Amino acid sequence: MMQLKVDADPGEVGMDAGRLERIDTHFRRYVDDGRLAGWTIAVSRRGRVAHLSHYGLADLEERRPVADDTIWRIYSMSKPITSVAALMLYERGALELTDPVSRYIPAFADMRVYQGGSAASPGTVPATEPVRIWHLLTHTAGLTYGWHHAHAVDEIYRAKGFEFGSPRGLDLAGACEVWAQVPLLFQPGTEWNYSVATDVLGRVVEVASGQSLDAFFAEHVFRPLGMNDTGFSVPEDDVERLAALYGPNPAGGLLRNRSMGDAATRAPAFLSGGGGLVSTAGDYHRFTQMLARGGELDGARLLGPRTVAYMTRNHLPGGADLEQFGRPIFSESPYRGVGFGLGFSVVIDAAANKALTHEGEFAWGGLASTAFWIDPVAEITALFFTQLIPSSTYPVRTQLRTLVNQALLD
Repeated sequence: MMQLKVDADPGEVGMDAGRLERIDTHFRRYVDDGRLAGWTIAVSRRGRVAHLSHYGLADLEERRPVADDTIWRIYSMSKPITSVAALMLYERGALELTDPVSRYIPAFADMRVYQGGSAASPGTVPATEPVRIWHLLTHTAGLTYGWHHAHAVDEIYRAKGFEFGSPRGLDLAGACEVWAQVPLLFQPGTEWNYSVATDVLGRVVEVASGQSLDAFFAEHVFRPLGMNDTGFSVPEDDVERLAALYGPNPAGGLLRNRSMGDAATRAPAFLSGGGGLVSTAGDYHRFTQMLARGGELDGARLLGPRTVAYMTRNHLPGGADLEQFGRPIFSESPYRGVGFGLGFSVVIDAAANKALTHEGEFAWGGLASTAFWIDPVAEITALFFTQLIPSSTYPVRTQLRTLVNQALLD
């Protein structure tokens, strides 16, 4: 297990210890009043851990406390890992960002785009250009998620068994075949819509590398970084370390979600690079430190520094932000002043975003309210782990960002 521990006095890295304590004071209330079961928070500056805290329970029913080795479902925090894998192949010349996806998944040739009508009888027109690798990385491919419940194409995904998960027994290659038969939401490259694009990207990684996604991750990402507790399921011997998954109970407190939660205890047929991984705070901290250091950690270099810089700039056409260019995931979009790179959100105007941060901060989170961000200007990385779905339930991410940044002294 990759042990995470405080290795810097806050003052040594330009942070105020008393102000950092405000983080724990604030988030303890979430547990004490029943909104969250428990959490882990880690804050690093200049590569050193200045604040690490756990509070509450990983499993309410078993009264098991959150611990250093708690395993969390990271859901969409899998996406940056898959994006890094794709860019590793890009650096090796195994793929081009402009390659049509159909070069790797032939079913993506001759895509159709939704023009109108119902889910049962959609009208379509031909795509004016192919879905390309960069469209997958930026969520501009025209793909979607069944759980959006915002469009007729979302309904088609649900009808085919794709809402939170995939049909039983269907593997990644099979899922891509199904998605390729569904109309795109819009012409590739013309809008942003959060989607299964990163899952399709995971299949591209498989074809381009000649390895299954789990094998590629293990050999080229997890083993070099020492991420020994990260994978697509929890080994039987470690199930007692897995945090339970909850949702808010309308009557107060939390309801355990066993149907989704127990999936992490079984090896999946469908290797979801978009949302299938479990990890620990120690493991994901290693991943963020690699990115913060320009692609290298402890002698293991996954990416060149120019590639990391390129991934973490805004790639939306015309420098647009997600509010201008995107279809918001939630009704109150936090995306003004935030663009999107190759696998990460990127702050392009902190004042417009009304967030206490810097331009250039890149980040993402997961369905169960986990989150991370990396701020190259302040040299900060921050991690938040809990297990509450959906992630829009409480503003924990914006609150944590404020609480971390108000503790900076230089």
